[in-house]
Amino acid sequence: MSTATVTPTAEVVTGTPVSTQPVTLTPAAIAKVKEIMGGQDPVPAGLRIGVVGGGCSGFQYSMSFENQAGMMDKVYKFDDLKVFVDATSAMYLQNCTVDYVETLEAAGFKFENAAVKSTCGCGSSFSV
Repeated sequence: MSTATVTPTAEVVTGTPVSTQPVTLTPAAIAKVKEIMGGQDPVPAGLRIGVVGGGCSGFQYSMSFENQAGMMDKVYKFDDLKVFVDATSAMYLQNCTVDYVETLEAAGFKFENAAVKSTCGCGSSFSV
C-alpha cells in the first residue's frame, strides 16, 4: 500500500485490495463523474461520497464535489478520480458499490450496499 499526503492529515490510498476500501465505483460511475466534473469551472479535486442522517429510513447517501480533502478523510483513487470518504461514512459504506445506470425511465447513480437492512419506498434512504 502506498500513501501520500494531500493535506496534513488526509491519507491517499492507492493500490489497496478492494476489501479494504469502504466503497467501490464501477467504470460507468467513474466515467460519469469525470464527465460531470469536466463541465465544472473550476474543475473540482474530487468526489465526496458519504452517509448523512435523514430520510424515512434513517440514512441517506450523499455525493458532492470537493476542492480538497478534509481532516478526517481518506482519499481513494479510482482511475485517477479522487474519492473522499470521512471516517464515519466509511463505516456505513463497507462493501458498497456505486454504479451509474441509464434506462428509458431514469438515469442516475445507484448504491448497492450489502449492510443495508431496509430501504424506504422511494429508495432514497436506508437503515442498517
